[in-house]
Amino acid sequence: MTDQRTDPPATADEITTLRGYLDFHRDTLRWKTSGLDAAELAQTLSPSTMSLGGLLKHVALVESYWFSEIFLGKPLIAPFDTADWDADADWDWHSATQDSPAELRVLLDRSIAASDEILEAALSDGGLDRVSVVTHRRTGEPWNLRWIVVHMIEEYARHNGHADLIRESIDGAVGE
Repeated sequence: MTDQRTDPPATADEITTLRGYLDFHRDTLRWKTSGLDAAELAQTLSPSTMSLGGLLKHVALVESYWFSEIFLGKPLIAPFDTADWDADADWDWHSATQDSPAELRVLLDRSIAASDEILEAALSDGGLDRVSVVTHRRTGEPWNLRWIVVHMIEEYARHNGHADLIRESIDGAVGE
């Protein structure tokens, strides 16, 4: 595993810092899953059923969920838009074993590109204070873009910790 991530800037404005950390954590997951075949991406670390392939598909869903569905009120990207979530609420995790490593990586990259396009447009039209179309189901309040970006950083950081453990159990590869 060769670490080709770019560190977030040490001194920058708010959005540059936030985007730097988001991109760093996106790249960390890519790094942690690089070079693995389908069997390795499907491997779990007991007692969890979490796999690296499932992680790739899950964060692709989370990108689309927060930026497309919540922020803009638009449908999820394919294949999430047609998944039978009622039949399997964890479809993203469970169906990943049916996808090739290339399909999982392309799905993540496509989802990130769609999220970045939404983020770029929103920053040009209201910035980090712009609020979501969909509101919180309990409070009725919208989320601002700042909250969504910070949440995405948290989502990746949490799952990158899982990825560290799973990757090490597969081939011994370690790294921050």
